[in-house]
Amino acid sequence: MAMHLEISLLDSPAVGSLSLEIVERKGTGHPDTICDALAEELSRTLSRYYLEHFGLILHHNVDKGLLCGGRARTVFGGGEVLEPIELFLTGRATETVAGAKVPLQELAVESSRAWLRQHLRHLDVDRHVRLRCHIRSGSAELTELFLRQREAVRVPLANDTSCGVGYAPFDALESLVLQVERHLNSPEVKAACPAIGEDIKVMGVRRGSDISLTVACAMVARFVADMPAYLAAKEQVAEFAREVARQVGVSVADIAVNAADGDNEDSIYLTVTGTSAESGDDGEVGRGNRVNGLIAFYRPMSMEAAAGKNPVSHVGKLYNLLAYRIAQHLTSEVDGIAEAYCYLLGRIGHPIDDPAVVDLKLRLAPGVQLADVQARVDEVTRYHLASVSNLWHELIAGTVTLF
Repeated sequence: MAMHLEISLLDSPAVGSLSLEIVERKGTGHPDTICDALAEELSRTLSRYYLEHFGLILHHNVDKGLLCGGRARTVFGGGEVLEPIELFLTGRATETVAGAKVPLQELAVESSRAWLRQHLRHLDVDRHVRLRCHIRSGSAELTELFLRQREAVRVPLANDTSCGVGYAPFDALESLVLQVERHLNSPEVKAACPAIGEDIKVMGVRRGSDISLTVACAMVARFVADMPAYLAAKEQVAEFAREVARQVGVSVADIAVNAADGDNEDSIYLTVTGTSAESGDDGEVGRGNRVNGLIAFYRPMSMEAAAGKNPVSHVGKLYNLLAYRIAQHLTSEVDGIAEAYCYLLGRIGHPIDDPAVVDLKLRLAPGVQLADVQARVDEVTRYHLASVSNLWHELIAGTVTLF
C-alpha cells in the first residue's frame, strides 16, 4: 500500500493546560443518544440478516432518524404519558436480492423495540412509543459500487468521500465527564437510587484547576414521593458524581444537579419514563456524542453521524473509529508520544485501506525528536489501516460503541 503519511508536531498548547475547557456527554436516555442507538442497532440487524441470507453485508446507510417528543403529566409518585414518543427511522438499504425481499420494516421495528426495552427500563414500548419506518431502496450507483467489491478488489471500496478524526489521550476533565455519566447509568446506581432515570447529560467546565459539573438527570416520578424525596435524590446524584471524581483523583469545585429546578412539583425535572423524550424534547441521529463518547468542544471532531452507516465501506463511520484507535495506540504503546491527533480522508471508489490523506499531529515528550518515533508511527498506522476491512466484525457484534 503506497500510503502517504504526513507527520507533524502539535504546536498549540495541550487542551488540558488551557485556562478554560468545556466537555459534554449525553447519556443513554437522551433523545439524541436514543436516535444514534436505534440507527446503529438497525445497521447491525440488517448486517446480520444480509450475512445469514445472502452471505455478505449488502449496501445500506440507515443513519437518518428523528425522535419527536411526546406529552406527559407527572405528579409525585406517578403520572402518565398522554401522547406517545414518535420515532422516525429513515435511510437507504438493499430491499430485493435475486427476487428475495428483505423485510426492512419488520427488522427496523423489531430491532428498535428490543433496544428500547433493554435500555429504558420505565418505558412501555407498546404504549409510550410509536415507530415509523421510512427505509427506502438504495441508489443504484452506490449499490453497484458496494457489490463490485466482491468481484474486483481485495478490500471494500469507500462509498463516500469523508474525513474521520480522533485524538488521545483523554485529559482529566474528559475522563471525568465520561465516567460520571456511565456511573450514573450503571446497574448498581439504579439499584441504590431507583429514582435516577436514563436521560442524563453531564457538562463539565474547567477554569484553571477548578472543575464544575452541571448534571441534568431525569427523575422517575414513581420513586419520588414528595419534594424532600426529590431533593434527596438530587443529592445522591451529586454524591455519586463526587465519588467518581475521588476515584479518578480529580477535585471538583461544584456540582449542580437539575440547575433549572423551581420550588414546586411543576417546575422540577420529574418524568414518568426516565427520559425527557416523553414530554417535548426531541432528538436526531448525529447530534450527540462523537465515537469516543464525548462532545469535546476544544478538540477536533467530525460532524459525521457514524451510527447507522454500513460497517463495511462507509469511511464516515470506519475512519472516525480508526483515527481514534490509531491515536490511542500511539499514545499508549509508543514511547515518547504524549498526545496524538489523527485525520483520515477517504475518497469514494477507492479501497478503504488506502486513504487519500493520513495526517498525524503529535506532541512528543521532552527530549524526544520526530525521527525517534517516525518508524513506529508508520508501523502502527499501517497496522490499523490493514485491519480496517475487519472492523465490521466488531461493529455488528456490538462490542464497539459509537456514541
